[in-house]
Amino acid sequence: MAKFIPVDPFDIVIFGGTGDLSRRKLLPALFHRWLDGQIPETSAIIGTARSDLNDKSYRAMAREACEKATGDVWDDKEWKKFEKLIHYVSIDATSEAADWPLLESKLTRDSERPCVFYLATAPSLYVDICDALGRAGLSDGNTRVVLEKPIGTDLESARAINDGVGAVFSERQVFRIDHYLGKETVQNLMVLRFGNILFEPLWSRNYIDHVQITVAEDLGLEGRADYYDRSGALRDMVQNHMLQLLCLTAMEPPNQLEDDDVRTEKIKVLNALVPIRGEAAKKRTVRGQYKAGMKGGEAVRGYSEELSGETKSTTETFVAIKAEIDNWRWAGVPFYLRTGKRMSHRHSDIVIQFKKTPHSLFGEGNDMANRLVIRLQPDEGVRLFVQIKEPGPGGLRVKSMPLNLSYAESFTVRYPDAYERLLMDVVRGNLSLFMRKEEVEAAWAWVDGLIEAWEQAGDAPETYPAGSDGPLAAAMLMDRDDRAWWEGQ
Repeated sequence: MAKFIPVDPFDIVIFGGTGDLSRRKLLPALFHRWLDGQIPETSAIIGTARSDLNDKSYRAMAREACEKATGDVWDDKEWKKFEKLIHYVSIDATSEAADWPLLESKLTRDSERPCVFYLATAPSLYVDICDALGRAGLSDGNTRVVLEKPIGTDLESARAINDGVGAVFSERQVFRIDHYLGKETVQNLMVLRFGNILFEPLWSRNYIDHVQITVAEDLGLEGRADYYDRSGALRDMVQNHMLQLLCLTAMEPPNQLEDDDVRTEKIKVLNALVPIRGEAAKKRTVRGQYKAGMKGGEAVRGYSEELSGETKSTTETFVAIKAEIDNWRWAGVPFYLRTGKRMSHRHSDIVIQFKKTPHSLFGEGNDMANRLVIRLQPDEGVRLFVQIKEPGPGGLRVKSMPLNLSYAESFTVRYPDAYERLLMDVVRGNLSLFMRKEEVEAAWAWVDGLIEAWEQAGDAPETYPAGSDGPLAAAMLMDRDDRAWWEGQ
């Protein structure tokens, strides 16, 4: 059974409070935490946007969003209690005429009470909003500001955002959120490594053959066409989500699970990543873009067909990378990263492929290796594949079978999703699952080198049919090393 520990009373102000992120994720996450008794009734949730709403109309919008997201656990009586926490202030945060005293009147303004400013807006507004909060005197005391990804589009723009926000808020007040770090199995990765003597002694080049990290989506643009075509898979997924997963997989044991201990170890991994530049990009990376194909027996349009306008896009919807970490623990161990849209099925996995036994006792074809599969979505769980004798007469046959930990089967209550957990960590002031500015900038520095190499090469992405597992070149990237992608079986 999961145990939920209440947080202290807090105020949270959601800039972009009527936007998609607020309606799909933030408001439902807060309501779920209310249902589990984590949020005190003296807390305040304040939505802000330019829309001309009031408390009543905003609560109606929030109810519709939360009822849709909560499903079977919806409780009308609890909603009537929860909605009393919700308020709305119509404000254009970037306008000189913004009514900051009206917003301040909704806040408790207790120096000990956490006050969270969640910027669910375009990143281009982060610095302007923080500047305005500073001028209004709302950045002091026990305040925190939450920044959604992407933080910038390259190293230069990321530094500009970090410096601008840092001129108003101290680094300990800034929570750069990546919702992948709030997933149960991502956090469990640290417990698996550092809480079990079974794994940590084996977690190195001495026993691990390679690591695969896959984030495969079966959806296409889904209303994100304008943003995605300016970004592409590398900026949208690799620079943040996938490099964060790589860091947690590869980092050294921190001295303790305090914020900067964990984040310092992640930064060391990013700094040890071997740059991919020039000709190396052709050998160690694959860019792809989905074309028309089939999904569930129905025809699916290609990427360019989904875009508005007539210009044929060269934006990648698929990336595969053979990354290397130049340090003592991981020298010679490849980390294969793969992400794409319109793949055959939705799955996100971290696969730790161990080396084969040094000598096979059981004959040809019976020398399989152990594999640890950490499933992030859709069905969170951990499977350790071990070799056993297949039952029956007629000779000794070895079969690889999983020891299976399924979260859905092992835990009898609903456990919080990523945003629920991370929001409560912001209230508590726990920074360990949030990115430090050096992390963001180190990741961009590595990605910028790869982008530059692609631009210099000038090659178009290789196409792959929607509903497939990506371009043929991605399979060949592994095949050249006598390896193959794990397909989430």
